Amino acid sequence: MADLPSDHVQTLLAVVDAGTFDAAAAALHVTPSAVSQRIKALEQRTGRVLLMRTKPVQLTPSGAVLVRFARQLAQLSLDAQAELGMTTPGEPTRLSIAVNADSLATWFLPALLGLPDVCFELHREDEGHTARLLREGLVMAAVTSTPDPVQGCSVTPLGSLRYLACASPSFPFESFTGSPVIVFDRHDQLQDRFADGASPFRHQMPSSTAYLDAVLCGLGWGLIPLPLALPAFAAGTLVNLAPARHMDVPLFWQQWKLDSPALAAAARSVVATAATSLVQA
Repeated sequence: MADLPSDHVQTLLAVVDAGTFDAAAAALHVTPSAVSQRIKALEQRTGRVLLMRTKPVQLTPSGAVLVRFARQLAQLSLDAQAELGMTTPGEPTRLSIAVNADSLATWFLPALLGLPDVCFELHREDEGHTARLLREGLVMAAVTSTPDPVQGCSVTPLGSLRYLACASPSFPFESFTGSPVIVFDRHDQLQDRFADGASPFRHQMPSSTAYLDAVLCGLGWGLIPLPLALPAFAAGTLVNLAPARHMDVPLFWQQWKLDSPALAAAARSVVATAATSLVQA
């Protein structure tokens, strides 16, 4: 990577973060033409197409490699400046992390409380897809259901988030395969795995809060994370449709293999919180 102009690599990162050449130009205080020329020069230097010129732009696999390199280089630079006392007083370290919605709604946020000098940029994504954001260099770490490490990353088991099949007491439940079901989005296969094929009559609720509310109001049955289900059981607003069954989704912490104090501190805090919040083998 030594023969790649750093300003060109950082320009690629700016384009990805901003979404368009014009927005990147404004952020870098240069002209859109200069941005375009730098990206073309970088593509000529590497001999590969790095960006799909869509709105917003999309990375090619080769572009993802360079963006990951650029973000790691930027983090190392910030860490070095901090250790040398060269940062602006009060300027926080920033960490970008991908995390699934149910972890956000249950156990993950308390893990951030012990890191007061860090600003977090959280990307919400299904646990089966958070590794993609790592692979594309868009985040530095991720809570994922993928145990296989992304290239250049380490993996630490966190435990499992337990789900229970629940419904409102007033919901006219007939069977898991025949009754209306609540899913998170079109990618959500959890209910189908639990029921060996859930009903095709399904409602999509793309947030953990809306999902729980949909089950509580009787739109359908759904799999609710244990920490959210327990208070509703106590209040009598949810019933467990299969007391002898549950579904455990193993979660893992993947992060760049980077000697970053802030990233290491975040990892320790997340792993410690997960140890007391998730189901351990």
